Amino acid sequence: MKTILLIEDYADNARLVMRTLKPYDYRLLHASDGESGLMMAVNEKPDLILLDLGLPDVEGQTLIALIRDVPELAQVPIVAVTAWPPATARQMTEAYGCDGYISKPISPKIFPSQIAAYFAPEDDE
Repeated sequence: MKTILLIEDYADNARLVMRTLKPYDYRLLHASDGESGLMMAVNEKPDLILLDLGLPDVEGQTLIALIRDVPELAQVPIVAVTAWPPATARQMTEAYGCDGYISKPISPKIFPSQIAAYFAPEDDE
């Protein structure tokens, strides 16, 4: 079972993400600020991190750098979930070192497939 860590301070957005992914075979974790998100990432070693770049306690770019500095987390995909316009989101997430972005508000119809795209298909052997 893959573990997904959502770092999102806005409760309504967090509930929508969690509710949308609940039917799928994921272990879902949620942190509402950057400090607890970093601690949870270090302790739980998720397979994917979904990150709101506009957290109240730490800038997204700083949090990404802190996560990437942890050897066990350096290769974990980090996906920004942002309300920025697509051109800005693409440019900023690239500059920040994210593996991609998903626009807010998320679409419950396509969000699960957007998430699944960050996981390599399991070998059939």
